[in-house]
This record gives sequence, structure tokens and C-alpha cells, in this order.
Amino acid sequence: MRIGILGTGTLAVALGAAWGRAGHEVRVGGRSRERAAGAAAAMGGAAAAVEPREAVDGADAVLVAVAWEGLADILGLAGAADGTLAGTPLIDPTNAVAHGVGELLTGDGRSAAERIADLAPGAHVVKGFHLFASDQWSGGREPVTVALAGDDAGALAAASKLVEDAGGRPAVLGPLRRARQLEEVAGFVIGLVFAGVDPSSAVPSVPA
Repeated sequence: MRIGILGTGTLAVALGAAWGRAGHEVRVGGRSRERAAGAAAAMGGAAAAVEPREAVDGADAVLVAVAWEGLADILGLAGAADGTLAGTPLIDPTNAVAHGVGELLTGDGRSAAERIADLAPGAHVVKGFHLFASDQWSGGREPVTVALAGDDAGALAAASKLVEDAGGRPAVLGPLRRARQLEEVAGFVIGLVFAGVDPSSAVPSVPA
């Protein structure tokens, strides 16, 4: 696939590198062309730094991996309001939670993923990749399950393929309206970690 990445942070770099190793074409764009170039270099392979609009143009899937506060800016630079992402699977790993607390910052009862759908009309938003740190995708780790939520079957299939190519196991939870549940889980995990508690100890184990 041709994958566009909006964002230049550690998660963007780790997933871009994993997808490059799997044979995908990766183009990365950010608010800073210099940082995009650094991210592309860190991804290795054939990853290329481009402007945000170029990153999404003709992409088979797009990852938007920026902080909650920067989402509107990067989607604006990509021309999302003009329909540049219409019909494109748009993967959202955003954690819109208060640092160290875990409470959602969206404020109106809707998920960050649903807000992104508003900012990118026509995009097929899929929530995913938001629970694990970037080093999970650096290779050689035990596979983990990546829960996904989205409304479009084709976009969920594309996101599932990218989960597998990054070394994970996809699990579709349901439609995009359930993205809030996934985001609340992230807040739950973050809150316990900052309280010094292992989150896995607070979740019932299921016999194999």
C-alpha cells in the first residue's frame, strides 16, 4: 500500500518503519518539513518526507499521529476540510487524555475519533494503535492485540492488514461510536500507570 503519515513523533516513526519493512511505500508530512525529513530518515527504507497534502494524495491509508492539540492544524495542512481524505481509511491513534490523570479532554461526550471525522469529511476513520507505546512496533516483540473501531468495512480491512504488517493481531470492536470506549480504556491504563499500578492486575484474566 501507499501509506501517508501525518506526524513526526515516535509512534509515527515506529509504525512507518514497520510498514516500510513490510514493503509498503511510506510518505510522511508534518508541520515542520525539517522534522518530517528527520522522521523519514529514522524510518529508513524508501520513506519520503513530503508536505502534508502530498502525504495524503493518492494514499491507500493515512495515519494521523499527532498530539490531540495539534490535530486540527495537521489536518488543515493536509487539506482535510477540502475533501482530500474523502474515501480514505484514516487511522487515529490519538489519546485525548489529561497527562498523568487519564480523563478525556474532548469535553462533549464524543470521542476524539468522531471529532477527527468532523475535521476530515468523507474520511473513513478507524480508531486503533492507541494503547501501546511506540517501542512495541520496533520489531521482535511478542504480538499484541490491537482493538479497532470504524464504520467502513474496507477501511477496517486496510487497518487490520496494517496491524498485521506491524506485528500485531487486529480485533474489530465495532462501529466508530465505540471509539469512545477504546479511548476510555487508554485513560484507565494511563491513570493506573501514573498511580503506580500495573493495569493488567486490574483486568480479569480469561482462561485459555
